[in-house]
Amino acid sequence: MCLAIPGKIKSVEKKFDGMVRMAQVEFGGIVKEASLEMIPEAKIGDYVLVHVGVAISIVNEEEAKKTFRYLEEMGEVDELDIQSMLPDESEYKNNS
Repeated sequence: MCLAIPGKIKSVEKKFDGMVRMAQVEFGGIVKEASLEMIPEAKIGDYVLVHVGVAISIVNEEEAKKTFRYLEEMGEVDELDIQSMLPDESEYKNNS
């Protein structure tokens, strides 16, 4: 199964002779590089869904946190330190 994982853009720069916008995206403590070519309006602080190194859409913080909760429940993010990405338990139970 292929998943798009939400992450928060920490920085943006142009690479490859200024031709491609790339971002440093944080996924629960792990930072990876992702292309912003599909969503040129993305900026620092935005949450984006990343699939195989490409940011494919912007999502709001609440949706990003819900997705991390679902991934955690499925056991798909065991290696990540995602506690800072998750809503607290009372927030999660009230919105379910």
